[in-house]
Amino acid sequence: MPDAPSAPERQPSVAGELSARTAFARNRLNRHSERREIASELEALRVDPRTRTFIIVGDTPLLRSGDGADRARFTFAQAAAIGRPRESAYLGLLDDTPLFAQLLPASDAPALAGRSDVVLTGLRALAAEGLLPPDELGPLGEAKALMDWHRRHGFCANCGAPTVAFTGGFRRDCAACDARHFPRVDPVVIMLVTDGARCLLGRQPQFAPGMYSALAGFIEPGETVEDAVRREVMEEAGVPVGAVRYLASQPWPFPSSLMIGCMAQALAPTIVVDRLELEDARWFTRDEAGLMLAGAHPQGLSAPRPMAIAHHLLRAFVEAGDGAV
Repeated sequence: MPDAPSAPERQPSVAGELSARTAFARNRLNRHSERREIASELEALRVDPRTRTFIIVGDTPLLRSGDGADRARFTFAQAAAIGRPRESAYLGLLDDTPLFAQLLPASDAPALAGRSDVVLTGLRALAAEGLLPPDELGPLGEAKALMDWHRRHGFCANCGAPTVAFTGGFRRDCAACDARHFPRVDPVVIMLVTDGARCLLGRQPQFAPGMYSALAGFIEPGETVEDAVRREVMEEAGVPVGAVRYLASQPWPFPSSLMIGCMAQALAPTIVVDRLELEDARWFTRDEAGLMLAGAHPQGLSAPRPMAIAHHLLRAFVEAGDGAV
């Protein structure tokens, strides 16, 4: 049996890199994308005693009961005893451990919920409550996003025929029309608009009571990041925006987005809220924003938790003081 390919030295994140502070962003996988089409190597990895797999049930990760940094990992024997996977993918090598992802149907969830040796735990809760270390959360988020793509793309968008997974789970092929389909990532702009001393925050009806956050929206075809920022802010809050600057990004596996965090300069202070998009939007001073981050705002207003890139955009604004972010 050949050894699993060794992981090369990886460059550490740049000191102070803002993106690395967000949930799901730390992902040290050596993806071995060039090896995904070599069936013999993938089969060797499946029987390697070091190999582990994540299990996603519908869209929810399955964990082993108890504590442990690696409780989201299962041996293939353990996974086989839990259920028969609908799909599987090779994610890559993390240190000396080859990692796969497996998808079980959502219909398995009720039976698994009654077992004492495993527990279904939503990915948001895992991130928000710090139940897994960052080095584990990033690959698990990737597994969830990839399995969700497989779950939704069992049929060809071109002709409607069934598709089959190839290249270690990173492509689906249609035998009927020869179309090839690849995992998608949806780009989303999330922006903190400022006028120097204040920042613009909004809230949607589904937010927790009193929580305000940065505005956000999907990038549309033909748009630059900067144009998407300007369009979304104008549509949602009626505020014209000039200069836009990238600050950080975050993988967001709900189901599979990339949050592109930007700072944007307001050209006028007037707010016209689109009530179909937002419940409210208003300007906050730097001091108010700091109190919201600290959970000490006198009106009980709050900001997103540290797992979200919006938290770090707001913190960057607060910590910049009177200087530019």
